Amino acid sequence: MTYDSSPAFAAAQDAADPLARFQQEFLFPKGPDGQPVAYFCGNSLGLLPKAARTAAEREFKSWEERAVEGHFTGDLPWMTYHETLAGATAHVVGAQPDEVVVMNTLTVNLHLLLVTFYRPTATRYKVLMEAGAFPSDQYALESQARLHNLNPDDVIVEIAPRAGEYTLRTEDIEARIAELGDSLATVLFGGINYYTGQVFDMAAITRAGHAVGATVGFDLAHAAGNVVLHLHDWDVDFACWCNYKYLNAGPGGSSGIFVHERFANRPDLVRLAGWWGHDQAARFQMKKGFQPMSGAAG
Repeated sequence: MTYDSSPAFAAAQDAADPLARFQQEFLFPKGPDGQPVAYFCGNSLGLLPKAARTAAEREFKSWEERAVEGHFTGDLPWMTYHETLAGATAHVVGAQPDEVVVMNTLTVNLHLLLVTFYRPTATRYKVLMEAGAFPSDQYALESQARLHNLNPDDVIVEIAPRAGEYTLRTEDIEARIAELGDSLATVLFGGINYYTGQVFDMAAITRAGHAVGATVGFDLAHAAGNVVLHLHDWDVDFACWCNYKYLNAGPGGSSGIFVHERFANRPDLVRLAGWWGHDQAARFQMKKGFQPMSGAAG
């Protein structure tokens, strides 16, 4: 296909877009002329779905009529809400339903995941990330290094594009991983670099990281709902994302995480445990001794 910048070409592409019908499912702000704007800020905040108000009112009604019993009764009991969301969430990121859960915010989830998957030793403690990653990732890794009494400058290794280039070559990432070798504890990349728009070859990066014994995770804030993902098949260890960008959950919308199923029943894994992650069947027994739920929820 030959692309051009003419209005006629754009109109023809819009007419042929199989997803065009979904445009009418969202509410657009109006410009000074009173007409809906052309919205190009979904990378920052997705538009309000028309169905969202009805869905929210349904939950307000359940709260009004059931109060605490809303946790266990009604069409969508709150106690199992994460299970309600698991199927659709798994589809978006290419996962099994028990590999995902919706909770918290992105940076909180990133910290929770790093507590488990960044386990530095005296010789294996470095983390590889792309230069120019979103600041949340930089801040999280710096604080995780300090949490382990390490100097962030010694821990964090950034890889930048070659001189005169704007995107990273996959072979350069693979070579840097191989070079770091046994010193590399974790690889943490964005699925898409928020500034350049580069989509990273997550499968290749994961293979390279695993080849040297490192864990591999991705911040998918700009990838989830934007590009096709196959986290399970790519053998990714962990990932997190926000739902308010391309998934239109709204400001303050909860984040999501992915943990590969091979970690589903590993009570030996270090984690920051909490009540909601405790085995659902025994949660209200209020006993001592954390029993993690299977999968990402635990």
